[in-house]
Amino acid sequence: MRVAVLGMGVMGRAMTRRLLTLGFPVTVWNRTPGRAGELVDLGAVEAGSPAEAARGADGVLLSLTDDRATREVMSRLAEIGSGDPSGGPVVADTSTVAPDTARALRDLAPGGRFVAAPILGSSPAVVEGRAMVLVGGERGHVDALGPVWSQLFASFSYCGRDPGDALVFKLLNNYLLMSGIAVLAEVAAAGRAAGADDTLLHDLLMRWPTVAPALHDRLDDVLGGDHRGWFTTSLAAKDLRLAAGLTEPDGPALPIARLVERRYAEAAERGWGEADIGAVVELLRA
Repeated sequence: MRVAVLGMGVMGRAMTRRLLTLGFPVTVWNRTPGRAGELVDLGAVEAGSPAEAARGADGVLLSLTDDRATREVMSRLAEIGSGDPSGGPVVADTSTVAPDTARALRDLAPGGRFVAAPILGSSPAVVEGRAMVLVGGERGHVDALGPVWSQLFASFSYCGRDPGDALVFKLLNNYLLMSGIAVLAEVAAAGRAAGADDTLLHDLLMRWPTVAPALHDRLDDVLGGDHRGWFTTSLAAKDLRLAAGLTEPDGPALPIARLVERRYAEAAERGWGEADIGAVVELLRA
């Protein structure tokens, strides 16, 4: 199975590296050329446009920054599949976008051959095959990329025919993660202010059942202040804005989601926009 990966950000590079390790032929594209040098050295082929990368592929994986970028790249794929009895490749968007954007991408995709496939997990988890994927779309299109789901990811959850539903679940997951990190930062700051020993505080937070396992990976960062990572405070604010908007305009307001969104947006505005989400603790240190 030939795969194209469009977008050489952290997650796009991680997926490409994993696919190459598994023996998939991979073609890559990035808006800014030259981001895929180490992957080309590993065997990837770099294309000059999205259409060039997708032509001849069985599956196309999008890994892009936001809703606007995904729509733009999908529009550039429109010519793929013309004259091809199969309709061309299945396009799978792994980006985190609004549910309505996923539905619009399905309508833009060549032959409607589209699935939403947001990822749960870090870039190291993707490289190591430990990440999860949520997939929404027509079952036939999903099954056409079966080898990708079974080999690239540790687990696969089918969320139904509506691609937007996969994004609903992804945004709910991210809301839990971001709010958990924000509260963990306050707990760490409160413990220090009260004179708690850092080593004991770290040990207890790792063992308390009230601390979700997903927060363990960020505990050293929150306490130590390194803030190197892949999920930035800017992306966190964007995802929280999308999560808070899930119930609008007619559903219940989500005031906690809006509050946590403002915390990450403020961290980004104060110079931590490219730092990992643990940098939300800097608002408390300041």
